Amino acid sequence: MDTRTKIVELDAIPRGATVVTGTFDVMRAVDARELAALGRPLVVVVLPLADELLPQRARAELAAGLHMVDYVLITHDSHPEALLRALQPAALVHLEAVQADRKRQLMEHVHRRQTI
Repeated sequence: MDTRTKIVELDAIPRGATVVTGTFDVMRAVDARELAALGRPLVVVVLPLADELLPQRARAELAAGLHMVDYVLITHDSHPEALLRALQPAALVHLEAVQADRKRQLMEHVHRRQTI
């Protein structure tokens, strides 16, 4: 299956799904484990990011490549409250802060390794 077909418009997403918002700029095994523990169908909303490592479309494709992700929605609004209301999620999980912290930790680790 071409996972890019999971990247859809709002009207293709069923209401009452589990919705996860985040930047998905750095994907680690722990991210996949956490997503796998959530309810299905699982919708990932990829938010814009000013200091991105990867373009938003590439981040969406990475998220779509995870087997537990059913739908991916790209938004250009960093605070998509209206979009989230329209999705009528059964559960809503915000990962922005966790993902920012994990990205910072990874970058610090890489910088430390470069100075050894």
